[in-house]
Amino acid sequence: MTKPTIQALTIAGHDSDGSAGMPADLHAFFADGVYGHGILTAAVSGNSYGITSSQVMPKEFIAEQFRVLKEDFAIKAAKTGMLANDDVINVVADNYSANDFGPLVVDPVIITKHGAMLLEQSAYELFRERIIPLATVITPNFYEAQKLTGMEMQTKEDRVEAAHHLQQLGAKNVIIKGAHNDERQPTVDDFVLLESGESFWLSKPYVKTDRLNGTGDSFSAIIAAELAKGNSVKMAVTKAKDAVYAAIANPLTVGHKFGPINHWDAQKELR
Repeated sequence: MTKPTIQALTIAGHDSDGSAGMPADLHAFFADGVYGHGILTAAVSGNSYGITSSQVMPKEFIAEQFRVLKEDFAIKAAKTGMLANDDVINVVADNYSANDFGPLVVDPVIITKHGAMLLEQSAYELFRERIIPLATVITPNFYEAQKLTGMEMQTKEDRVEAAHHLQQLGAKNVIIKGAHNDERQPTVDDFVLLESGESFWLSKPYVKTDRLNGTGDSFSAIIAAELAKGNSVKMAVTKAKDAVYAAIANPLTVGHKFGPINHWDAQKELR
């Protein structure tokens, strides 16, 4: 019998320019040698200049996507992206809990790396209550970690404390990604806190570029792909950090302003 192809799932929104959201997740799955499925939660109209409009999918449609994927495919890990509002959060939490799609990587798409809000204000507490406890791994950026914990995070010690706080909310493993918005910073430093209590920092050189769209999506997707392969969280986050750095350090010329990262170079790193 032919060995089953390793499969992973993204539960996310679609960005029409292909740079972020579900397109970035599927690019990352492919780069890491994993077949990707997708449950669409929203669709965004935009290009390299910015987003012009968005549409959230009906909760019944989201639930039906869960049902049809479960009845046919051997999905070994999944990740979330844009969940948008209360209805989406509830239907995703209900259906993920009811189905066995393996470990879940939660990319809390609530605030961009530049501080723009992506989740309805009323939905933050529901996200904390229903989604974070499902997380095998949670991967907030600097601003998202501040929002979810209510902490200012002025120092590295604050980030360590914030990671422990997210574990107390139910996430098993926590990666708080470092900010990369200061051209004077030599490195971008991510703090990793594992379920075992082990912790460490992952650092890569700062790259001055406006080709960063899809960085967080791809990072969390590669972690999910590695977990689908049966690898440890520690190996998964380390490989994701290396691959995403390669994708940032070798930018693509797509669009006129803010562009995508380079999944072809991520693929070379992951081989």
